[in-house]
Amino acid sequence: MAKSSRSLSILLAALLIAPCAPLAAARRRAPRVKAEGSPTPAPRTPAPQTAQNEGELPLAAKGAIVIDACTGETLYERNADEPQFPASTTKIMTALLVIEAGDLDREVEVTLEDSKVGESSLELKPGQRFTRRQMLYGLMLKSANDVAHALGRDNGGSIEAFALKMNQRAKELGATSTHFVNPNGLHDLAHYTTPRDLARIARAAMQQPLFRQIVSTRDYDWVVDSESHPLRNHNRLLDRFPGCTGVKTGYTYPAQQVLVSAATRDHREVIAVVMHTDKPGIWDDSMLLLDYGFEHHGETIKAE
Repeated sequence: MAKSSRSLSILLAALLIAPCAPLAAARRRAPRVKAEGSPTPAPRTPAPQTAQNEGELPLAAKGAIVIDACTGETLYERNADEPQFPASTTKIMTALLVIEAGDLDREVEVTLEDSKVGESSLELKPGQRFTRRQMLYGLMLKSANDVAHALGRDNGGSIEAFALKMNQRAKELGATSTHFVNPNGLHDLAHYTTPRDLARIARAAMQQPLFRQIVSTRDYDWVVDSESHPLRNHNRLLDRFPGCTGVKTGYTYPAQQVLVSAATRDHREVIAVVMHTDKPGIWDDSMLLLDYGFEHHGETIKAE
């Protein structure tokens, strides 16, 4: 069980999102790729900057955005519509679809295919059974790729079918420059999104009380055969940035460091996205954006 009180967390989450109007249909943008499914080019390295433009933040990230979580208003952006690789921030969409499908206490049986998914994992074994709810904690705190595979297969019937559902949901949210091919974010040239699209997806996910509860949880006891294995949330901003409410880290070598973060202050919540940044930048960039979002309500700055 999570160490925090589930009922209290859900109540607080509901109170926090109550002032926000229902998620409006987002304005659709033309994709910046030639066709859906075509590989995005490798992210380009920008020319070195010798001086900051007025109002521009000193970010290491190639792409970034901060939005008002309640209204969806953009408060600051840099290359927010350029495709980047999302790495494990992909799992925000995976979790959203699983939560929206419901029946979260239903058990998922691990298959051999699930257990073979490598890199970050919880070393699932064929035949093991976990509830969808428990798996969501392993997905978002440990960033377990094998858990993502099991949840996607369970939800869609196959990974390919689940990817279609991911892409359809992205379009519904106005994330039209996004294309997913798997539920975990393992690198693929045809698996990409943009800072703006990722912020839209995160905003929708944060309107789900259970999602908010999971991504704000610092520690969770992953129980296998009555044996507890403590999980620690990878998002350091939960401890480093007052008011942080989530959301998800990501890393692959092509994607570099990626972070979607959210925080509340004075009855407002903002969501920040940084893509293709470095190790200090994942935290420093995000804190700069969150602070900026709180200090510049109603203003929009677009960095060139």
